[in-house]
Order: sequence, then C-alpha cells, then structure tokens
Amino acid sequence: MIHRVVHLFPLLLLLLLSCEPEAERAHRMRIFRYNQPEGVTSLDPAFARSQSNIWAVGQLFNGLTSLSNNLMVQPCLAKSWTVSEDGLDYTFFLQDHVCFHEDACFYPSRSRALTAEDVVYSFKRIIDPATASPGAWIFLDKVISDTNGKPSDTCFQVLDSLSLRIYLKKPFPALPELLAMPYGYIVPHEAIRIYGKEFRSNPVGTGPFRFKEWEEGVHLSMLRHDQYWRFDSAGQRLPYLDAVQISFITDRNQAFLTLLQGKIDFVSDLNESAREMLFFPDGRLREDYQEDIKVVKGPYLNTEYLGIQTDPAFYNDQSHPLLDRRVRQALNYGLDRKNMMSYVLYNKGIAGNQGFAPPVLMEGQANYGYSYDPKKAAALLSEAGYPGGKGIPALGLYTTALYPYKEIAEYVQKQWSLLGIKVKIETGTTATIRELVDQGKVQFFRASWLGDYPDAENYFAVCYGKHFSPAGPNKMRFYNKQYDAWYEEALSLPDKKARFRLYRQMDSLLMAEAPVVPLFYDEVVRMIRKEVQGLEPNPMNTLQLEQVRKVD
Repeated sequence: MIHRVVHLFPLLLLLLLSCEPEAERAHRMRIFRYNQPEGVTSLDPAFARSQSNIWAVGQLFNGLTSLSNNLMVQPCLAKSWTVSEDGLDYTFFLQDHVCFHEDACFYPSRSRALTAEDVVYSFKRIIDPATASPGAWIFLDKVISDTNGKPSDTCFQVLDSLSLRIYLKKPFPALPELLAMPYGYIVPHEAIRIYGKEFRSNPVGTGPFRFKEWEEGVHLSMLRHDQYWRFDSAGQRLPYLDAVQISFITDRNQAFLTLLQGKIDFVSDLNESAREMLFFPDGRLREDYQEDIKVVKGPYLNTEYLGIQTDPAFYNDQSHPLLDRRVRQALNYGLDRKNMMSYVLYNKGIAGNQGFAPPVLMEGQANYGYSYDPKKAAALLSEAGYPGGKGIPALGLYTTALYPYKEIAEYVQKQWSLLGIKVKIETGTTATIRELVDQGKVQFFRASWLGDYPDAENYFAVCYGKHFSPAGPNKMRFYNKQYDAWYEEALSLPDKKARFRLYRQMDSLLMAEAPVVPLFYDEVVRMIRKEVQGLEPNPMNTLQLEQVRKVD
C-alpha cells in the first residue's frame, strides 16, 4: 500500500506540467537537478577530497587528462603527451582553444586562454604547504626533490605557452591516470590572487559549467559555459544542459521522495529504509517505480574487507591464532559471501571471492580467491591445532554501527559460529576505530579501500611493507619480502601487461597469506528519472554531465 501512495507523486507532477507553456517546459527540462545530502564544503579542486566536493568541482574544472567510463585514460586539456624512455620525464601538449569562464578576476578582460603557465601554477599550488591541500600527495613523493627532500623548483617546467614537462625522481606509470583526479584540475592565478581562500565559493575553471550562486546548505547552481571547448561527434558544442542545480536535503528518505516527485533527476546510495521501499531483496526494482525510474549499475573501485593484525608485536600472546595463516585462511573459506550479498546488501555489489583488487582492474576472473568451503575451513582449523574452533579466543570485530556494516558484522558472526569461532562485535565511530587500529590496539576490524586512480597499484600499496599505519594505509602491518619486491618492480615497468602479471602474482600471494578477508567489491547504483539520457555510471563514481540530456 505504501508503494502505491508514493507512486501518486509523479502522476500529480505530470498533471501540473501539462499546464505549463511548452517553451517554458522545454527550458525547464534542460536543468539537471541532484541532491547532495552530505553538503559541499568547497568548490576549490585543491580540497576535493569528499565525493560531494568531487561531483561539484567536476562540472567546473578540467585536468590534463580524463577517464572514460571503462577507465581508459584519455586526453583532456592536454591533447597529447610523451614519456621519456626511462619513464622519468612527461611532456604534455595543451589544447589551443581553451578559455576560462568569464569572471571579474580577469579585468579588464572578461576571460583569457589557458596556458602552460596555468598548469605549472596549479601543480605548484597543490604542493605548497601554505595551500594545505589534502591532495599534495599526488606529487610529493613522485617529483624530483631538492637536497632537503622537498619538491624541486624545477619539477614542473614551462616549455612554451602550450607545453610543459613534469620530472619524476622514479618511474610512476600511472601518472596520467593520477592527473585525472580533481587535485590535478587547473585554476587561473588571477582568481586565487583576487579571492584567496574565498576561491572556495568563487570558482573559476575551464569546465562545461560555470559558477552561478551558492547558498550554503540550501542550493548551489551552475550555468552552461557557452564557450566550452569540447564538441560532440556531430560538431555540436557541449554541454547539452543549460544548468545544474544541487540541493542539500539531509534526510535521504525525503530525497528519495523528491526523486519520485520529479524534483530531482537522480539519487545514488539510498539508506536502508528507502532501499527496502524501492527494491526487492534480490536487487530488482519494484514494479510501482518502473514507469518513471531506471536503475543503472556498474562496478565501483571500492573493496570492502576485514583486516587482521599480522604483526606479533601487537599481541600479548605470540602464539595467537590470528598469527597463523591457516586460521586466517579458514576464516576466508568459512564465509558465504554470495548469500551475504543477497540477504544483507540487496545484491548491491559483487561477492569478494576474487582477491583484494576489484575485478574491473584485474581484467577478469581470478582463480586464487576464496569460495565458500566450510569443510576446507574446518580442515585448516584442525591442521592449525584448533579443531572445531576450540582454543580460539573470542575475536573482537571492530566496526561502525552504520548500515550495512553492523549487519555485515552480524552475518560474519553467525557464519563463523558454524566453525566454532566466537565473534564479539565492537562498535564505535569511524574516527575512534581508525585511531584504535592505527595504534595497534585492534586485531580485527572492518575497513574499505576506495581507489584514488584506476591502477591496481593503488590497491597493492595497501599491503606494501613500507606503508605501515598510521603513516601509511597498511593497517594490517603485513610484511612479505617477495610481495614488496614485486610491488617495487611493478612501479618500474612502463608496459601495462608486464605490470599486470606482477599484480596477479601479488594478489595471489596476498590471498595465500590472508591478512585480509575480502567481503565484496562495491557497485555504483543510480536511480535515474527516465527523461535523463547519457548519465552512465563509471568505476570511479564520478558525475559526468557534459553529455547528459533531458528529453520530454
């Protein structure tokens, strides 16, 4: 009954629209509206750390490179680039017809063309301590440095008005992918000089939309950049939309109802109650909504996993069962991930049976992951000296109470009880648990790794021996000499196929040593109004609107 009542909203909206003048209606249909429940904190790409900021700045700015929906790096502000034979020098050649948005900062001109000086300025700004950008890491450990270990003044060099060079201290084959991140977006020095820290609310870029207004916590609007430099295959200037408008409804149920009313055009990442209302447990859209809404799914570069502390220094008992890889393997074999996807997650995601890195980065099926095999799990426990789980102390599993993480922990608890292993669920805030893990006070915890750029190196860095937390992402403090040697060798290989072979070997070794229990590889799920065309998901879960249309 609830579903039918909710379904009346689109019908009422349709009646209202039928009374609109056709011209006004057509113009209204070219405004793309979406909701951002977390809010936006800055429109400066130097601070585009959260998804909400990334989605907004992605409409206003461009980088040297961009990523296609299948994660292929492609030209953007740079029309091409070359790499030296030793992999240390990257030369970028810019498009010659790109202009910044019109803004008073360019007075007496209204705008100006992009130059290589803008790129070098933007990159130096990111690594300048005075900027305090959380994105400085994209360059700090990669470009050439001075005798004090700081980035050299010559690490970015202007060659002429439309070309520049980046000098690395060691090869990093994923640099073009890295530059597609918002931290690599290009800004004009005039805007930074005029607005200073207020550039966060006075953004000026080269993107498909230009800033209009932002009433924080209420709405944010952008207008079509009429002189945008990109065209479609038919020669039509992009974007197709006239405007983008962002609302900030914090109640996800209300945002969902607003989608049904046609007041916003898409929703991503529903809460539990809205998900129950919209989907059957197997992930299919309920019939009541199929007339107005389409559901689009795609892989997402996010691995959800359980981490296990592997450093004996953080155990009072040096013979603790979790220090035995056979026990860790048993935990992996004793988890039915496919049922977990159905019963806990409405099939949002892919069961984590294929390794640590998401399958979309590993070019297909892996044969070294863990399927559900309780007999094999029991045999491993017996071999390790813990038949039927006897002798294994209760494992404290630390997680947040937010959906779906507590529900996942409860599922894991029930599954491992079948092996005779007791799990005690410990909940707390994300910040509290992170601190406990970093201090080594937690031996078993839930975590996730969201890829910053589409190269599997980003995932294998999580278990690299020189990346121990709290300074690095290796919260398991996993160390394996062979794994580290393969990781370092992969960084020196410009050939993708050669790197991929090492990635496979690292993933296989990681699964054999089992410092992690992969749970699932996440998916992007978008609920989109049917009048919207061209809004495709992508594994980075970016919001790409320059080729989106709205049709009547």
